[in-house]
Parts: sequence; C-alpha cells; structure tokens
Amino acid sequence: MVASPIFGLWSNYRPRKEPLTVSIFISVAANCLYAYVQVPASHNKYYMLVARGLVGFGAGNVAVIRSYIAGATSLQERTSSMANTSACQALGFILGPVFQTCFALIGEKGVTWDTIKLQINMYTAPVLLGAFLGILNIILILTVLREHRVDDSGRQCKNINFEEASTDEVQVPQGNIDQVAVVATNVLFFVILFIFALFETIVTPLTMDMYAWTREQAVLYDGIILAALGVEAVIIFMGIKLLSKKVGERAILLGGLIVVWVGFFILLPWGHQFPKIQWEDLHNNSIPNTTFGEIIITLWKIPREDHNEGPTGCPVEQAWCLYTPMIHLAQFLTSAVLIGIGYPSCNVMSYTLYSKILGPKPQGMYMGWLTASGSAARILGPVFISQVYAAWGPRWAFSLVCGMVVLTITLLGVVYRRLIAFSVRHGRIQE
Repeated sequence: MVASPIFGLWSNYRPRKEPLTVSIFISVAANCLYAYVQVPASHNKYYMLVARGLVGFGAGNVAVIRSYIAGATSLQERTSSMANTSACQALGFILGPVFQTCFALIGEKGVTWDTIKLQINMYTAPVLLGAFLGILNIILILTVLREHRVDDSGRQCKNINFEEASTDEVQVPQGNIDQVAVVATNVLFFVILFIFALFETIVTPLTMDMYAWTREQAVLYDGIILAALGVEAVIIFMGIKLLSKKVGERAILLGGLIVVWVGFFILLPWGHQFPKIQWEDLHNNSIPNTTFGEIIITLWKIPREDHNEGPTGCPVEQAWCLYTPMIHLAQFLTSAVLIGIGYPSCNVMSYTLYSKILGPKPQGMYMGWLTASGSAARILGPVFISQVYAAWGPRWAFSLVCGMVVLTITLLGVVYRRLIAFSVRHGRIQE
C-alpha cells in the first residue's frame, strides 16, 4: 500500500526498468533474509517481520506493470492485455501452493550448506525459489523489456518519462481527466478486493464451524477449493477478452457485481438444521443467558469428541451457533463458484476501465493509488469479517456484505455514463 504510489510516481518520470528492477531486487533481498532468519542468536521474529515487510514493499511494482500496459496498448488491445496479465497473476497464485506442497517433501531438517550457513528445508525452499525467479525477472527486464508508448488509437507517442529519438511520434493529447470517475473507480476497486479478501478469510472458520472439519481437513479442502477458484479465474479472464468486445467493460463490471451479490445471498443461513456444537472446555456461565439457547441445549444430544483430533464443530462461546441454521455444503460450493465468476470479472474490468479513463498520459501515480486502495481492502476485509462473524455470525456478516454490494452497484449506476475512455470523452474516438 505504501510502495505502490512511490513506484508509480517514479515510473512517471523515469524509464520503467528502474522501479521494476529496484522493486524486484528488494523482494529478492527480502527472500534471502527470510532464508537466514534462523541464523542470528536473538531477535529472529523482528528479522522475520522485516523480511515479510520488504516482500510486501517489493510487490508495489504491480502499479508500474499496469501503467506500462496502459501506455503500451490501444483502447482495442487494452482489455485483452489486462486480462492476460490477470490470468498470469492467477496462475501464479495456483502454482505457488503447488510448489510449496512439493517442497514439503524435503522435510523440516533438509540439508545445510555449511560454507554459507544456508539451511535448505521445507520452509526456506519456497523463498529461495522466489529469489531465483526474481533474479531471472531482473535479467529479463534488463535484456528484453523495451519502453513502448502509444496513444488510444495505437499510434506511436513520445515517451514523457523516457527520451527516445524518433521522427514519426505524435504528441500526447491534452485534456482534463474526469476526477469523479477516477475516485469512483478507486472505490469500486476497493470494495471488489475487500469482498474477496473477506471471503478468503472466512472460508476456513466457516467450514470448520458448519461442517465440523478439523484444522487439517479445513486446510486441505479449503486449499483445494481456492485452487479450483484460481483455475476458474484463469478461464474467466480468457472468456472476458471475447465477451468485452461484444458487451463492453461497464456491462461486465455490473454483471460481475450482481453475480457476487447472488453468491453472498446464497450464503445466508436458512432452514431448521443447526450446526454441530463444539462442547469442549464448556464451563458454568459460558452458555449465553437466553431462553432460546437454553431450549436448544436441553434438546441437543451432547456429542462425544475424539480427543485425538481435538474438538470440532461450532464453538458454544459463539452465541449465534445455538440459534443460527447451518449453511449446507451445496450452498457454500454454489456460492464459491458464483464469487469465483464475479470477482475476476469485476477485478480486471475495474482497472481496465480505470486505465481508459486516465488516458494516454503516464499513469504510474494514479495506478499506484488504485493498487494502494486494493491493498487497504486486503488489510481491512479480513479484520471486518473476523470481528462481525465471531460476534454476530454468518447471517449478519453476509447480510452486511450483500448490503455493501448493493451500495456498490448503486454507485456504479450513478457514475455509469462517466466511466468512458479519455479519448471518447474528448471526442477524439467514437465509442
């Protein structure tokens, strides 16, 4: 969140190779620090925090990447290029856990390279792979990446942030950016990432509470579900490239938000079947002092837990477990599929529209703010859902999310006509 505007502003005035190389180098250094975090005699946890913080700082280069794509593509090419980038990102999220699972075979002990005091085990192998890929990326950026800039029609433009001799370049068109559309798109992007971040966060506690899964089962099954959503996202990104040419980005964004709303509406608990209650560590006065709760306790048969696996089910400390109907597995899976369709559609359309609204000027700073708003959403989303879910349960949590999506759809409706390309607004290109 902090780094994105900084790297974005840097890319406005200097060749994009500079912020990209520096940001990836920071990530490589952070991964190497992580690999050696067990070596110091003390304060290891602080080294760990520094390492993870620097990895996050290095990840701020996403703004530079989106800014480059926006400046190097015409309006016709933009959606397809942004979708390709998002598909690659989704593929990374799928393959990352796969590699980590493979590295688990190395075990905790692994092997130690005494000369450089490097321990290669299941915990350090993933970051060492990350560092290797970072070095590979730096080499590719320095040898392959070329500064390239076109206007919305696809004609070569003069690079504002990079002097390059050429005689056939056209000047960057002048005009004011629609700031209302810019702010609205930032809000839309924030809500879209906020909703997905809270869904990712709630998957594990929800499935453990509703289906009495153990921690191991929840990690395994939810990992499979999220990996399947990643595959679904890649397919959606590829489909969006074709669909956007027929119906346009705004219609896909609206449709995606409606699908997300339906997904969360399906998650609302209905019926008369209640989740299994976790009675482990039950003490006097721990039962909520409600008549309905007492009736449920009287009627419920207290299950016998397998103490080898630990207690499972909905903890009785969460008062809502006693009176909130369970969310059936079919409900949850249907909801996950719908959110897996809506989220990637909204995600790629929001920053594609944003790049078109900003026009042909360097977009680094603006893209930095968009990425920062997404980062803020990923910070606040998990905090929000964790607190609301634990205190009030899934009915309140998902009702509030549904209300939030309705407000977002309303905002989109209000600014719908303003979410048009810079060149279209200034009459240089027909929509």
